[in-house]
Amino acid sequence: MLTIKEILKREIDLIKPSSEEIAGIELELAKLRANIEEKIKKQKISAEIFIGGSFAKKTLIKKEKYDIDVFVRFDMKYDAEKISSMLKRLLPKNVKKIHGSRDYFSLNKEIKSISVDFEIIPVIKIKNPVEAKNIMDLSYFHVNYVRKKIAKNTRLADEIKLAKAFVHFQGCYGAESYINGFSGYALELLIVHYKSFVNFIKNIAKSSREKIVIDTEKFYKNRESILREVNEAKLSSPIILIDPTFKERNAVAALSQETFNMFRNACIGFLKKPSLEFFKKKDVISFLDKKYKNKLIKLNLLTEKQAGDIAGTKLKKFFSFFCSKIERYFEIKEKYFEYDEKQNMGKVYFVLNGRKEILFRGPPVGMEDRLKEFKKEHKKVIIQAGKSYAKEKNNLTFNKFLNEFSNKDEKILREMGVSSVEILNKI
Repeated sequence: MLTIKEILKREIDLIKPSSEEIAGIELELAKLRANIEEKIKKQKISAEIFIGGSFAKKTLIKKEKYDIDVFVRFDMKYDAEKISSMLKRLLPKNVKKIHGSRDYFSLNKEIKSISVDFEIIPVIKIKNPVEAKNIMDLSYFHVNYVRKKIAKNTRLADEIKLAKAFVHFQGCYGAESYINGFSGYALELLIVHYKSFVNFIKNIAKSSREKIVIDTEKFYKNRESILREVNEAKLSSPIILIDPTFKERNAVAALSQETFNMFRNACIGFLKKPSLEFFKKKDVISFLDKKYKNKLIKLNLLTEKQAGDIAGTKLKKFFSFFCSKIERYFEIKEKYFEYDEKQNMGKVYFVLNGRKEILFRGPPVGMEDRLKEFKKEHKKVIIQAGKSYAKEKNNLTFNKFLNEFSNKDEKILREMGVSSVEILNKI
């Protein structure tokens, strides 16, 4: 069995982008930058470009598709509501608009057989984080902070890459609402704080039910003052990580307890029995297929919403709602949701056991007329604590349930951004 040190040494070589890939991205980036700067000058706009994200911080990990952040910082004299449309005039016509808290643009390039999305993002050139009108405006400070820390300790770059790879393969990477995990910036801050990947996962593994509270730059006197002074809405996550560039912000606010628990279990498992398998994508669907065979229900959730965070979040929210409806008629043995951004659909898997009886809640005993009607509708009515209930046999198959649900709740489907629910197998 390989040691943790041996595993990490092998893994770091696998997750580093090749020098050819980096050189290709740099060349294309220089062309894009020169083109935008030329138009900025021609249109006499007060703006400057800075490169952000993992590429700028040298914490990029090898992927099938790379996202490179290019920020255009507009002078504060401009209206923050108008800088997106100003930016569009500076870009090639084939850019794709991405809707968000502030619209930005994506430009795809094929570079040496790799796919690269240049995300071109408009921000306001602020001098202090408190002046930010949008979370995007803080990116400049995030990049500079992490770069300075890596410059002082170059080993941190590889430690960050290991953390990103591990978290990614455990399905916990991304602050999007359909993941509720760790953002790249949050992981960078966690490694800066803990100094190494191993130290990071050891601290997560040994954490108790109490919140983990981190204030690397010591903005606050102690843990209690953080919990007292920081806005309560930002303290709901299982980790409170004070952003070293903006003390009012929790950099891990998006992290859910469910995702944290899943990640903590992975940390415990890796430390207990180190394996390269922790740095490989889990094929959950093949596992469920093999285990349950024809008992596995497979659904596609289709949507016309914008691919990415918007569609993924809508579909995940619908999945939770759908589960609550299913549970009335079926016991859910297994459930799994996966958002496929490429196909822009939710992929849903269930293993269900039909309930023998369904419980219906009726009116309180004081409402005599309604209680009489309820007793006419149901043969077996029981009274408990002044309320009426009825039990009926459940003969509903999942296919019949899905048909009834789709017809009855068609309006809810539309409101939740789901255009249709496709069943891929007959149960």
